[in-house]
Amino acid sequence: MALQYWVGDFFVDLSRNQITRNGQSRTIPPKALAVLTYLAKHQRKVVSHDDLLTEVWPNTVVTPNTLQRSIAQLRKALGEDRKLQSYIRTHAKQGYSLECDIVWEDDYSAKKGGTEPQEKAISPESQVNRKPKQPDHQSQVFKPSRYLVSSIVGLVLLGFIGFKFYTPKHTSQLIFDRLQAVTATDRKEFAPTYSPDGQYILFHRYLDKLCVNKIWARNIHSQKETQLTPDWGTYGRHTLSPDGKTLVFIAAEDCTKPLTQNVCYDLVSLDFQKALVGQPSANVLMRCKNSAISNPVWINDNNLAILQKVSRRWRLINYSVNNNTSRVLYDLEDGNLVYFDYSKSEDIIAVISNHQDGQLYIDMLDSSGQVLSSHPVDYPDEIPEHMRISPNFSPLNERLIFSTGRRFFSLSYDGKVNKLNLPLDQPASSPYFHPDGQRALLIKGRYDSDIASIPLSQPEAISMPSEADVSKIYPSTTRSILEDDDGIFQPNGNLIAFTSRRSGDDQVWITDGRDLQQLSQFPMDTNIYGMNWSADGQSILVNANKSLTQIYLDGSIKNFSLAHPVNRQFQWDSVNNTVLLSLTIKGITKFAEVYLEGPEVKVINEKQVNWAQRSEDGRLIYLDHMNRFWQPGPAEDQLIEKLALQGSEKRFVLKENVIYSINRDNQLWSYDLKTDNFNPIREMHKDIDYLTDINQESLLITYVVSAKKEVTELFLRE
Repeated sequence: MALQYWVGDFFVDLSRNQITRNGQSRTIPPKALAVLTYLAKHQRKVVSHDDLLTEVWPNTVVTPNTLQRSIAQLRKALGEDRKLQSYIRTHAKQGYSLECDIVWEDDYSAKKGGTEPQEKAISPESQVNRKPKQPDHQSQVFKPSRYLVSSIVGLVLLGFIGFKFYTPKHTSQLIFDRLQAVTATDRKEFAPTYSPDGQYILFHRYLDKLCVNKIWARNIHSQKETQLTPDWGTYGRHTLSPDGKTLVFIAAEDCTKPLTQNVCYDLVSLDFQKALVGQPSANVLMRCKNSAISNPVWINDNNLAILQKVSRRWRLINYSVNNNTSRVLYDLEDGNLVYFDYSKSEDIIAVISNHQDGQLYIDMLDSSGQVLSSHPVDYPDEIPEHMRISPNFSPLNERLIFSTGRRFFSLSYDGKVNKLNLPLDQPASSPYFHPDGQRALLIKGRYDSDIASIPLSQPEAISMPSEADVSKIYPSTTRSILEDDDGIFQPNGNLIAFTSRRSGDDQVWITDGRDLQQLSQFPMDTNIYGMNWSADGQSILVNANKSLTQIYLDGSIKNFSLAHPVNRQFQWDSVNNTVLLSLTIKGITKFAEVYLEGPEVKVINEKQVNWAQRSEDGRLIYLDHMNRFWQPGPAEDQLIEKLALQGSEKRFVLKENVIYSINRDNQLWSYDLKTDNFNPIREMHKDIDYLTDINQESLLITYVVSAKKEVTELFLRE
């Protein structure tokens, strides 16, 4: 095969990993060039994703996003307009094709008799200056008349004038002017929206003492705040009807006789005008005991679009308020829905979903559920390939906007992502735009948690006043004003590893009780979802941005390429090199054990598993979605009856065949798997987030110091 060839006007030199045009060379990753070369060998033919993956990455497990990144690198090097796709064309759910002329260097040399010195053949500058001639039947030069030239010049001038003075009002970019606070309390606020007339800001406020969320309205002009839901706790997003009269939200409450879930979900409507004057009148529209509902949004004809979770798969339904009936709007048989937003002006729905190929897609629907288009989300290098996003419609023409933390990006209807110039000092939510498109709401704030080491052998219970300062009862091991979490003891050592945002993003840190050291160097907007020490205490396996990385104490790293995003890392057995994980496979979360040398994935079950550990004697213990303890039995998994009411979201630790955990009544307890002995230990503070590790002398906990989130308003420059 020739090591050099032409793609249109671009000279490709595989020996140098370069693409050159007009004397300007760009170095390209070898795998990306291998993709281009394989497409060139099948010029103007559709090459499937599988064929490209097999050809370029043989005997290697990689995600389809790896191929997608190579395509993006090639398009950037070729200076390609992504919408026109003049070189590399995407064929939805099929593959790619190279739609241009290809001239191989050996063909060109053969035509010249093979007389040219080889040294010149490998010089990109000389190759560019002597691009092969066109075939003989195209070699005649067409000479336009001066009248035709004058006409073309005139058309160009007219086009320029028309573009300058008749450009549509849709803007191609947003210019941000300022960011200012809307709320400034010690409470947590979230889920902000505008009323349809733009006169009110509606948001949720979390009342720590009552442990419920309430919906509030704030008048934009008078700044007066009104609590709208005094008798209801809420869950998820709320929505106002287009006429501004009816507020709909989802209330969550404990199910009296739970069948498949701990809470029931009520779809509730409220008279907005009466609620503003302190006379709320609520009505339960729909109740779900065995399925979850989320994110209600008014669409047209007095209908609501709602996400509904049935058998662990989310689908989009249409609920008719007039008829009290529902029907499925959109469902993926081999995938899952993640998020959606609705544009009233265009009467279309944008759905973010996981498809069967493992990629994240943007699916555009009309309000009846008809699919208008479906494209994979083309992440740039700045965004981790498995990051989930929540884009909302924006003033930009055919583009939505989402946040990854401290950065904003736009997302086009065909899946193209572009960075917006608005760096933030703190993570913020995706913006929700005002009806006039000149301002937007977002949530900005910080979460402050600390790690404490507590003696395990404390003989008597501590008096634990409900309002006591948690930091005075449990002195911090690693105090900062930002989020510290996941403290774990080093095996056979004196270090504690933990995650912290003190440097701006989630990173792995270690401490010996006196000095601190940042061990990882993950990029901006990184999120860590679990980590474990190796048995020899010399490295840590980390799930950062849903991918696994092994970090050694000397700072060196080893990355593991899995075919599926990792939702949660539970436990790593470094001796056998296996890890217990929660994976997303075709959009569905599954509990699995992965052998990292392969890597080989063994799905244990398809339940939603909240936490899992293996005991020293090899028994698998896990918490299901209702925080019940299970262990394998001879025929099927069995509930641990003595722990029927002891599970909680605070996780558990398994050491020497003994389970340690904190129940919903804030009681620390232990359970011996061998003797079946349950032992209450002592009361713990209510603000403990997680029990993270235990050794012979102490246990490590994470507790909340403060959690401040506030509504802010982002103004655009006109």
